Parts: sequence; C-alpha cells; structure tokens
Amino acid sequence: MDLIARIEAAATLLAPVIRRTPVVASRVLAERTGHEVWLKCENLQRTGSFKPRGAYNRIANLPEAERLRGVVAASAGNHAQGVAWAATSLGIESTVFMPVGAALPKLVATKAYGATVHQVGDTIDESLTKARDFAAHTGATLVHPFDHPDIVAGQATVALEILEQLPEVGTVIAPTGGGGLLAGVAATLAILAPQVRVIGVQAADAAAWPASLAAGKPVRLEQMATMADGIAVGLPGEVPFDHIVETAPTIVTVDEDALSRALLLCMERTKLIVEPAGAAGVAALMSCLPEELELRGPVCAILSGGNIDPLLLTRVIGHGLSAAGRYMAARITISDRPGSLSRLLAELGRTGASVLDVVHSRTGAWLAIDEVEVLLTLETRGPVHRDEVLTALADVGYVVRVED
Repeated sequence: MDLIARIEAAATLLAPVIRRTPVVASRVLAERTGHEVWLKCENLQRTGSFKPRGAYNRIANLPEAERLRGVVAASAGNHAQGVAWAATSLGIESTVFMPVGAALPKLVATKAYGATVHQVGDTIDESLTKARDFAAHTGATLVHPFDHPDIVAGQATVALEILEQLPEVGTVIAPTGGGGLLAGVAATLAILAPQVRVIGVQAADAAAWPASLAAGKPVRLEQMATMADGIAVGLPGEVPFDHIVETAPTIVTVDEDALSRALLLCMERTKLIVEPAGAAGVAALMSCLPEELELRGPVCAILSGGNIDPLLLTRVIGHGLSAAGRYMAARITISDRPGSLSRLLAELGRTGASVLDVVHSRTGAWLAIDEVEVLLTLETRGPVHRDEVLTALADVGYVVRVED
C-alpha cells in the first residue's frame, strides 16, 4: 500500500471514532504576522490531543492474535491516554509505563481510560525500556508513540482535515517531538498540496531535529529541559525521519518565554486551554523572525494538545505574564526609617502599577544597619508601562533589581 492510500485508509478507519476538530481564526496572530491565521484545535480531540489518531490506527490494524496478547506503551501522558482510550474502545487490554514524575492529571486520565499503569524511571527513555521488556516477556505489542508507519498515517489525517477545512491554506505549522505528527502532515501535503509550506517547531532546550538532520540520521540529545513535555523527545524516530528528510519541512525552535506567552495568548484571546507543547506553533508565530518562517497565507497552526497540569498552568501563567511585561518582581533597598515604605508605595501609585505583595528583609549581608530590602510583586500593563515604572523609580533615586 502506497503512502497516500495508507493515510486515506486511516482516515476512513478513524472517521467514526475521532472528532473532526474545528479550526478557529485568530485575529491577534493575523495582526502580528500580516497573514490570515487559523488554529487547528487538536486540544479538543478525544483525550485532549492528536495522539489517539495514530494510536487507534495502529491498534485497529493489529491481527487478531496480537490483539489477544494486548498492547503496551510508554509515555508521559498524551500517547498514554491515546493508547488507553484506543485499546479500550477496541476491547483490547493495555499496559502503560509512565515516568515517576508524570503529571497527575495525565496519570489519572490514563487509568480512567482503562490502562494498567506502571510508573518507572525518571524519563520516557527509561519507561520505554521497561515497556520493551514487558513486550518481550508477555507478547504484548509495543505501540510506539511515533516510530511506526501506522502511527504516522494516523497523525497524517490532521492534514487531510486541514485541506478540507482550509483548501487555500498556504502554511501549516506543527509542534514537533519524535516527528510523527510533522512527518504525517509533511508527507500528506507533499503529495496532495505541494505548494503548502510546512514548518515544524521544537522547544529550544529539547531540539533533537536540527542536529539529527545535519548528521543525516537520528541523533540523541544528551539532555533536555523544557516545560513542553509533549515534544521533549531526545531521539527522533527512524520512520518519521525518512519522511521528513524526503519532504524537507523547515524546523524552527522557540524558547520557554515564547511558549509561556503563547499559552497565555491562547487562553486570553482564543479562550482555549493549550499545553506548552501544543502552543509551540503559536509561539513560533509570535517570536520567530519573518525570514525564518517565510509564511505563505493563510496560515494554520496545529494546537496539538491541551492536557496541562493545573499546577503547571499556574506557574506558566505567572511566567507568561512576566515575559509579557505584565508581572514583575523587584528588589529595592530603602532606609529603615518610618515613612520610607510609604514614600516608595506612593511613588509606585503615581506610576499606575498595582502592588500585589510586599516582603521586608533586614538580614541581607549586603545591607547597612539602617537599611531594609523590600521585595515587591507588581502588576503592570505591558512592556512599555513596565519600563515607565522602572524609569520613574530610578528618577527619584531608587535602585531597582528586577528578579528573573
């Protein structure tokens, strides 16, 4: 079966069970980019991400003898939920290995979808090793998160939907980890709409693809550190790698600040809850240089998932507000005399900044005997206002140290 036939077969198989997720317009991103921008809302997909497309396609295509032995997977969350949901829907037993530090909501959801869950190791690689051992000992079929033709074909159905919903689309942007989604999208568009530009987005601190493409083979990252756990994959898959080499999509990276700002924008302006990995395409539209993206309109960014731990969401919102110049923590040394704090707060009042929190410290070794350090948490109205507040404080003699 050739590639497009495999993808169309996957679409037929998935049609009765997978949601045809909407595309929504984003005026704010259109204003930023100068192009019409649409968001493909896979965060509204079953289990909260695009992953069930590939998982269901892979498991549904198993021979009956393999179905009877069950399936096993390793994942930090989205693939785990996709496999659990797909297997249960097909009446097949599933076992999932998740890292010890996996987000609690994803762990609970995976169990709720019917999987037997084991938490082992600190990384996906360690969990994957245990999953392979389990498969070897029990005969269960390993459902890899991205490195199998049926997985890639299932994820490719996102591109088929985009072409139906936005037939004039000029650029498609996909978050990229192991490469299954990007490979499926790029392969589909290369065949059916070769004029469409395809861009993959990685977290800068977990970007295995640039070095792998330069080396001509998948190359493992030595270390990763990103809030976007859904695309934190240290070694690209061989099956996706072949498709991506052949279709040559552009790969760009975004930093943690950009991911935070993108997540915040999705919440505030589109009313969508998106996890950091899912917001990577939006982050690229907000932060990458025009010459990096070379956009052709209309643009469609895939919101690949919305499964975010509420605790992480709280931290990311704070980080995003700070990165957007709307939240600031500042240390200021003032005289330890009556009225000093009142004068400082009065000055802040004149700037229009809102004081959220005030903490005194008299114990710093750098403080003189008659000094006190004040840690202020301030709400400002954006980068311009933030700079105005700092300038106003400096003009009246305060030395301000802004916390990162």
